[in-house]
Amino acid sequence: MKPLDLTRRTFIASALVAGAAPGLARAQARPGFLRYGLSAWPPNLQPWVSVGASAGTVKLLIHRSLVSFGPNAQLQGELAESWSLDPSGAWVFKLRPNCFFHNGEPVTAEDIKWTIEQIAAENSTAFMRAQFQSIVKIEIPDPRTIRLVTREPLATLPSWFANYNVHVVWRKSEANNPIGAGPFRLDAQERGTALELKAFERFYKPGHPKLRGIRFVVYADENLRMAALQAGDVDMIEYVPWQSMAAVESDPRLKLDTQYGPFMDVLFNGTKPPFNDPRVRRAVAHAVKREDIVQAAFFGRGKPLEGVPIVEDTPWFDPALARGWAYDPDRARQLLAAAGYSNGFQTTLLSTAQFGMHKDTAEIVQQYLARIGIQAELKLPDWSTRVNLGIRGQYDIAIHGVSADNNDPDGLTVVMDTSLSAAHGRSFGVQAPRTVELLARGRAEFNQAARVAIYKDMQRAALEEVPLVGLAWRAQGYGMDRRTTGFVNLPGALSTSSGGMLEYTSFG
Repeated sequence: MKPLDLTRRTFIASALVAGAAPGLARAQARPGFLRYGLSAWPPNLQPWVSVGASAGTVKLLIHRSLVSFGPNAQLQGELAESWSLDPSGAWVFKLRPNCFFHNGEPVTAEDIKWTIEQIAAENSTAFMRAQFQSIVKIEIPDPRTIRLVTREPLATLPSWFANYNVHVVWRKSEANNPIGAGPFRLDAQERGTALELKAFERFYKPGHPKLRGIRFVVYADENLRMAALQAGDVDMIEYVPWQSMAAVESDPRLKLDTQYGPFMDVLFNGTKPPFNDPRVRRAVAHAVKREDIVQAAFFGRGKPLEGVPIVEDTPWFDPALARGWAYDPDRARQLLAAAGYSNGFQTTLLSTAQFGMHKDTAEIVQQYLARIGIQAELKLPDWSTRVNLGIRGQYDIAIHGVSADNNDPDGLTVVMDTSLSAAHGRSFGVQAPRTVELLARGRAEFNQAARVAIYKDMQRAALEEVPLVGLAWRAQGYGMDRRTTGFVNLPGALSTSSGGMLEYTSFG
């Protein structure tokens, strides 16, 4: 480590967010190194805790799991070279030979077992804890094989290991110093502003990673991040501001790569009137004209979302169901009257002023709710406060921005299964039993045609029970120097996991 850098342990324990210092932003280009403008300083790099997509990008590079989503957006082997369902219904993973952690220790089935046990533990704060508690027995037939016995059939279990909050670490790791097996290792960092990764020489894929290293420089201010790309101070940035996408497209030195997958939605506190009534939630769903959000919050770089957030061009998408919450103020007023609120009511609408897209979306929703008699007072705290209020359910309705885990409808479990523990990305205390039951049926079904039918029924149930209200898909954009090759912005909900594609990226 460089003399002025903190130790890796101190870095993982830190929780600072800052804009980049000018000197760091102008770090000189080096052959084989990519300079990357990160939108936020990672609060930590713990492998199982969700702290945002920026931290997820770094975690996808220094850690590895059994599988990942590859450049073709399909599951591919990582630490596991193969996986299959045995006759009894257990999932069996065969480990790839010659996989090593960054400390030189080999990756074994014991490390996989230990990792799963830590994620599923009663005192775990892991993002996927509830899902992994469905694994009731972990067996190790030999050092390169692990067998997972589940409480019920689980067709989607392999995809759980592709989540950027599920990584395998060395079983003897200290709690604040997890040892990963990814294509890069953390080499140096300057707290709150920059961190540097270098290629791991014993990575198991020949010829990967393509880069010798990556220097992440934090630009919490989106305008500064964009300016750094235009000035050539960095070679690539995440979260290109929507108002700046046209400028990237028109610059002959740069290129823009966008996908639709993340979305904005409305969440509800269903523990008390009026939003414990699904008719009131449906009224909100029909009250808002989504095109206005697309234009005002995303400068036209989005699409209206008038139903359950099912990605287009997937087997589960149904054009009719996708418009189940279409703008219809008359229908919204009828639903309010049927619920006993013909004269409307007063409420509060939680969002944040820290991010323009959240504030702009909230203001438009507020205006449209007023037209059907719902007078919503805006609450716009900083983002940290917004998150804490959401987790504790201290709101009436709230604006949120999120993405599903993946493009399978089971990836919506984290945002639509209101039976799970409280989280700022899910409605609080809303009862949606049919939706929850159909999500469970879908993940237990192995027949593709049957799964399609189940998930269309799930959409019908959700349109009535309204565990959330979709508002708008938003473009997720990466901007980069044209000399950057090999990077893929993954489609749909996978876009926020595209940081893992830096393994395949070359520059210069």
